Amino acid sequence: MGTSTSAASEVQPERLKKLLKDMVDIYSPSGKEEEILQFTEDYLKTAGLNVKKQSVDENRYNIVVLPPKTDEVDLCFVGHLDTVTAHDLDDFGFYEEEDKAFGLGTSDMKAGCAAMIEAFNVLAEKKGKFPSVGMALVVGEEEESDGAKTLVREYRFPWAVVAEPTNMIPCLGHYGYLEVLLRTRGKKAHSSMPELGQNAIENMLKLLLQVTGYATSGSNGLVYNIRQLSGFPGGFVVPDTCEAWLDLHLPPDSRMDVLKAELEHLVEDAAREITGDTYIRFENTQSGYRISQERPLVRRLREVCKGMKLPWETQDFRSHSDGNVLWGAGVDPIILGPGRLETAHTPEESVVFNQVVQAAQLYLNFALAL
Repeated sequence: MGTSTSAASEVQPERLKKLLKDMVDIYSPSGKEEEILQFTEDYLKTAGLNVKKQSVDENRYNIVVLPPKTDEVDLCFVGHLDTVTAHDLDDFGFYEEEDKAFGLGTSDMKAGCAAMIEAFNVLAEKKGKFPSVGMALVVGEEEESDGAKTLVREYRFPWAVVAEPTNMIPCLGHYGYLEVLLRTRGKKAHSSMPELGQNAIENMLKLLLQVTGYATSGSNGLVYNIRQLSGFPGGFVVPDTCEAWLDLHLPPDSRMDVLKAELEHLVEDAAREITGDTYIRFENTQSGYRISQERPLVRRLREVCKGMKLPWETQDFRSHSDGNVLWGAGVDPIILGPGRLETAHTPEESVVFNQVVQAAQLYLNFALAL
């Protein structure tokens, strides 16, 4: 099954730590991944792997690693090389404290990418037939997922492991995602005479109370975030327009069409109590999913975890990720990687390094088990 102790000695923690440090020290926010792409491409070619570049736009591309002499794989390991923008451009790089590695992208998801690369490094060093696995390191996940969308237009594979931070707990369920734009209208007036106008921001606050009340009602399991709130125009006036952007994450078994219909009705009802127009638009929709534990490849993963003496428990991934894009293209993605989601996108982002080593070993053993 490829879970023997002989495989365990082949993952090299020091090599892995250096790789992770080098990757974290390269600033690679979405849209500006050129430097990390060049570094990673050179690293993989030096390891002797079959590397292909898939163009995403004029300056950016996905890195795809395939077995020699074939484009067909049964499983693809997928990771994104981009990060969110740095909280502090003078202090985003790699550093260690006790057993943790800190820095922008450590958990989301350069640790996962480094672990996958280390697993493939070991596969390249082995003699004999390369397993039917590939690796795709994509761009743009933190913005539009343009890398993943480009990937699935050209490459086909039935299964994927996406190395998002799950604290090494396999996620067979994945939340859906709905990006919502709300807009309210009012009447412009001089700021010193607000009684002559109608403040669109006040209208929006009333509308948001309705929407957030619905989201927290407990019956739908929604997770919401008010990402942005803006009033227009600026200056010494009563704003006559207000826009709010909301992120809604809904449980895997939820019906997206029902949610949309209920939100539309809610906005219609709120409009009767608000002076001025209200408007809702759904900007980005990604369906959730759940994969059965009885699928043969899932059972194989469970056997690999057992062979590594890892407890078998599963959970739902409650953020959105490239897994949503893969699922929409007919791929079954398992979300599984080192790090905790709650540290991602924060100034204290970190990962326990021993967990990165564990991830590399698990990816290696899983590939060999195929």
